[in-house]
Amino acid sequence: MFVATLIAAGKLTGEVVREAIDRLDATEHEVGAPHWIDQGDAADIFFQGSLVSARAELAKMDHGALDVVVQPLGDRTKKLIIADMDSTMITVECIDELADYAGIKPQIAAITERAMRGELDFRAALIERVGLLGGMAEATIAECRAERVRLTRGARTLVQTMKAHGAWSVLVSGGFLPFAAPVAEAIGFDKVVANDLEIAGGKLTGKVTEPIVDSTTKLETLRAEAAARGLALGDTLESIQPRLAELAEIVPTLSTSADALHRAVGPLGDLAGRLPLNRRRPLAAGTPAGTQA
Repeated sequence: MFVATLIAAGKLTGEVVREAIDRLDATEHEVGAPHWIDQGDAADIFFQGSLVSARAELAKMDHGALDVVVQPLGDRTKKLIIADMDSTMITVECIDELADYAGIKPQIAAITERAMRGELDFRAALIERVGLLGGMAEATIAECRAERVRLTRGARTLVQTMKAHGAWSVLVSGGFLPFAAPVAEAIGFDKVVANDLEIAGGKLTGKVTEPIVDSTTKLETLRAEAAARGLALGDTLESIQPRLAELAEIVPTLSTSADALHRAVGPLGDLAGRLPLNRRRPLAAGTPAGTQA
């Protein structure tokens, strides 16, 4: 048994739900009656047939604001969430904001472009970019975090809802611990893993403390946390934002995780609908880190 969840905050109509049912029926799926999760926001359609076929058919629906989640019904309740931070749980990229504070955003952007062209891997790009931050006052990090970092709408709702149902939550970020730790606390994560910036004499040295956290760390954390709790990967929810510069590193993780996630907006907030999706939309502005959302 599978379930297709249609999500369009305030814009989901009975006609759209009927179209989805008709599409599934026309492609030889056995379809049950729809169930409204939230009238006008989200609805479930339970069906039997082919998961791949259903995803392909529902992806053809062209309603702009519509997200479609298709998944096995038995895998729906997750017991572990592994989430990225930058442009996922928060609306910005921390290193870009620090670079702006330091007046070196163009130089940082140039390194990012080289990474996107495949000239640098994540580790090399991170080391080079952090090197440019050498000499920055430690206090600037706190200033930047307070002024620039905003929680993605729905981030706290997603994590707190999962925790209320017994899930364990881990924030794993290739970003920086001085950002990740307060963000994790504000959202309510049980654990945080992130890169730490080396500081001496109240200033950044331009170095990252080893070991460096990258997509390999995220995959290792997923496996380790699942194993520690006796969970199959199908019982986990793993959130990775697939930036082009990291795509080559992310692919192995996508093939391993049962639920690799993409950028999307759901009815409970930008993250509440993060499951295998057929539609993607930009993230909305959020709330300051350290506040509830």
